[in-house]
Amino acid sequence: MSLVSFPRTALADELVSTLQGKAVFSDAHNGLFLAAPRRTGKTTFLRGDLLPALERAGIVPVYVDLWADLARDPGALIAEAIGRALQPHLGRVARLAKEAGVEKLNLAGWLQVDTSRIGKIDGLTLVDALRALHETAEKPVALVIDEAQHALTSEAGENAMTALKSARDQLNAPAAVNLMLVMSGSDRDKLLRLVNSNGAPFYGSQIQRMPLLDQAFIDFIAERIETQRPDLRPVDRGALYRAFEGFGNRPQFFMEALGQALSPLSQYEGRFELAMLEAALQRQRDDQLQMESDFLGLRPLEQAVLWRMLEQGPRFRPYDAEALKFYRAQTGETVSSAKAQKALESLRERMPALVWKSARGEYAVEDAAMHRWFEERKAAGDWPPRSPQNDLSFGEVVADKN
Repeated sequence: MSLVSFPRTALADELVSTLQGKAVFSDAHNGLFLAAPRRTGKTTFLRGDLLPALERAGIVPVYVDLWADLARDPGALIAEAIGRALQPHLGRVARLAKEAGVEKLNLAGWLQVDTSRIGKIDGLTLVDALRALHETAEKPVALVIDEAQHALTSEAGENAMTALKSARDQLNAPAAVNLMLVMSGSDRDKLLRLVNSNGAPFYGSQIQRMPLLDQAFIDFIAERIETQRPDLRPVDRGALYRAFEGFGNRPQFFMEALGQALSPLSQYEGRFELAMLEAALQRQRDDQLQMESDFLGLRPLEQAVLWRMLEQGPRFRPYDAEALKFYRAQTGETVSSAKAQKALESLRERMPALVWKSARGEYAVEDAAMHRWFEERKAAGDWPPRSPQNDLSFGEVVADKN
């Protein structure tokens, strides 16, 4: 039961229409920003549904995943993706010119392009490279950047985002959308940094929540189960959907558990839907225990810094007076800015990293799921976590009476 085989054609076609400027009251032609939690099928949708829909609409899609190689600079990954898309079109233009007997063809200089140098000092700028792709392909271009927030982690990545905004402004006109930009991210707060301040490259654009897989996905899975396993008819679709929600609408974990529940080696004697509900609860417990273990494995100051970050969200300022007072209240020690910075770097260097940092020195929790975990425990009066072996004795935050 492959997740890839579940089509979301209608959603993809609708997004393509908005990108082309055909939807009323939509600003997507200026850039479509999609946020969806990790492992909820975002990348599968982009690659399996949106890219083919763009091609069907006569648009050249360029896809790049900025998490594909975290060791590489995001700006370089974007430039290379554009270069790879441009190469075959340059070759086609050169071949047609030769067949027509034209010895020298100067298509705005594109035939002399070294696609490996795009974005570098002695190569084409991203703006010119995208213009070259549009003109040589003779089609609109859609640049789809997965995990776009990672571009903000380097100066070159930030510059690339600014260049893409410039390319959009230069290539598009009120009656012609020649460059479409799709930016996706697994953390809405980080993605917001591309749009929510005067200095942001796409200031004024809106972040859209990408629809999660829903009952239609479960119906699709249930139909396949009933076809392959007639003995399980009828499948309880309601229970199966509750289990899917219990997995956080994450198809990878859901499908793994489903494979185990339907396995002939399964030791479960009841209906497989009940096994799925139990597996979903176990996944929730495992996720919560993992985050608790990560938190309890930190030094007291690291815990205090992470706590402050979870509590403040986008308002987090690591070194202001209130933050330093908070760290002191939790650790019982005076904390300097230098000590707080060292704790932040330690949180970034962990494997996997607990903290994300932008090129501008902004910090955020790496995994947005930790915010939900924090809010749930806080609402239940069960914060902060305490180790049964070693009570960390967190102090109470003293309110400023001044």
